[in-house]
Amino acid sequence: MIRKATDIFNEWAETGRDEGMKKNHSSAVETMLNYLLKGQKKEFDFIDAGCGNGWVVREMNKHNLCKKAIGVDGAKKMIQKAVDIDANGIYCHNELMDWVPKNKVAFIHSMEVLYYFKNPEVLIKHMADKWLKPKGKIISGLDFYSENISSHSWPKALNTEMKLLSIDQWRNLLSSCGLINIETFQTNASKTFPGTLVLYGEKS
Repeated sequence: MIRKATDIFNEWAETGRDEGMKKNHSSAVETMLNYLLKGQKKEFDFIDAGCGNGWVVREMNKHNLCKKAIGVDGAKKMIQKAVDIDANGIYCHNELMDWVPKNKVAFIHSMEVLYYFKNPEVLIKHMADKWLKPKGKIISGLDFYSENISSHSWPKALNTEMKLLSIDQWRNLLSSCGLINIETFQTNASKTFPGTLVLYGEKS
């Protein structure tokens, strides 16, 4: 039986694999956040979609211009862990497709999230329409994509569904969601890894 991604992440929270997620992705996420915030001089608010144990939210709360950072995740045990670590943080246990913030934000970040959705364009459009302020920005990191051949075995290994798309397909998908000034690039590449694919777009 195919497993839900949230069930896998609940299990990872119980077994401590969430700490490995921070270790493995922190460098790419740092690059992404620097790209997202370049030239930022005004206060901003921020959502981490699929926040896991909340480590990106905690990093953003250290930023002197961040007035509010919110983490939302469909895995209840990840959110419980985030709250246990950071009782003063804002963490929401909700399915991303069902959740809407009280107030729209300037920036949305996600890491290793979009490909777990059968129709990621529906989620991206939901976030752009319901979460993001006009001229707001979205950035997302993916290690599961067509050009990263070694990742193709992940759905079978985890026994879950994942949406495998190429870089060009992801770019076209962002455009189909109405985002503008779209950029895609790869970061943290090595001899055996083509790098984390970074997707960036802005709301008009």
